[in-house]
Amino acid sequence: MTRTFITNGVVVTSSGTLDADVLVDGEKIAAVLAREPDTTTSTTADRVIDATGKYVLPGGIDVHTHMEMPFGGTFSADTFETGTKAAAWGGTTTIVDFAVQAKGTSLLSTLDKWHAKADGNCSVDYGFHMIVSDVNDQTLKEMDACVDAGVNSFKMFMAYPGVFYATDGEILLAMQQATASGATVMMHAENGIAIDQLVAQAIAAGRTDPVHHGLTRPPELEGEATSRAITLAKVANCPLYIVHLSASHALAAVAAARDAGQNVFAETCPQYLYLSIDDLARPDFEGSKFVCSPPLRPAGHQASLWAGLRTNDLSVVSTDHCPFCFKDQKELGRGDFSKIPNGMPGVEHRMDLLHQGVVAGQLTLPRWVEVASTTPARMFGLYPRKGVIAAGADADIVIYDPAARQTLSVATHHMNVDYSAYEGMEITGKVVTTLVRGRPVIDDGSYVGAPGHGSFLHRGLNQYLV
Repeated sequence: MTRTFITNGVVVTSSGTLDADVLVDGEKIAAVLAREPDTTTSTTADRVIDATGKYVLPGGIDVHTHMEMPFGGTFSADTFETGTKAAAWGGTTTIVDFAVQAKGTSLLSTLDKWHAKADGNCSVDYGFHMIVSDVNDQTLKEMDACVDAGVNSFKMFMAYPGVFYATDGEILLAMQQATASGATVMMHAENGIAIDQLVAQAIAAGRTDPVHHGLTRPPELEGEATSRAITLAKVANCPLYIVHLSASHALAAVAAARDAGQNVFAETCPQYLYLSIDDLARPDFEGSKFVCSPPLRPAGHQASLWAGLRTNDLSVVSTDHCPFCFKDQKELGRGDFSKIPNGMPGVEHRMDLLHQGVVAGQLTLPRWVEVASTTPARMFGLYPRKGVIAAGADADIVIYDPAARQTLSVATHHMNVDYSAYEGMEITGKVVTTLVRGRPVIDDGSYVGAPGHGSFLHRGLNQYLV
């Protein structure tokens, strides 16, 4: 087995920073060795990485991605091969993707299909959540079988009637089933029935530009659906995880439930921290690049989201990475915003964009690691194998240069999409090296990994349940 010694860096964990060296033996971290002032630690290793002036981080965990996802007559542009390469470039060493149950199909057959897509193609480790779109007796029984197979989180939708939408009664049934097995229900919380009426009214009135995607999905309808999901979860005594929270209205509902002691958790995404409805309003159909659901909000919501991250009312930052190319895919909705495929690219830039929060004083260094790695690992049953730099953990390690400068651009990113949502944004910090289970995948500006190195993760239960 290969032994790697990482020396002279600053180890950053969710509990603090430490001037320490890290010894990797094969796929595991063998030791974290504190350095005394004016002394050096040496050990026998096949490779020594000098991390002077750099952070040594646990690999990022993005628990919300959509590789090869079917949507609106097309598929998201990143495959598991291209998407996990891009993830590694950005310091993410684990993704949890969504297996999408189609109406009339079983959960287990769906899981088999997603294993076939991912197996042998991933450069980083991966797991699955299950999207439940057809609630019936078979589906409810198969939820337990999914938990046995290492998939113990189930996403449901209050949006997209006719596609993914579930009624309150169906949601309650699934939540009751999840409660019995200890699983977590993830919720896309928007009032899809009301939104469809607003969409129809806008189109009938000739309001068809991309900005109307946002205007017909007002934050009040995200707040209402979030409150309703919390109520249903309370009745079922089910752990609830609100995905891609974008609005202060929804955040207020989550904060109130958490203050009351309910097992309610939420994530937000970088696009809601940095972009706004003004981007949706860009002329010449450029706004279509920013169509996602929930939509980008007025910039005034951003301060609430950053505050939610500091107070832990928002526990995780994921990407909802679901890229569609501007040419041929986003353009399907030219003249009718309701036909624009919903989704944006982001898996490559999550760690960097969150580091800008550190630079700006929005987050501390430990909180950066906590929301990007440690909490996702605990929330979705991967800790302490993932999300921490400690003896015995997987050697998922990122060497990060906090002083490096880079400009985000389609010309330099590695996601399989023909635009960048952050084109021209100048940022501070950059990944130098990414190790996945001890193996270099990104090293000094080059991809040195291999599709197939990433392995499936059989996940345990949410570790935050009380």
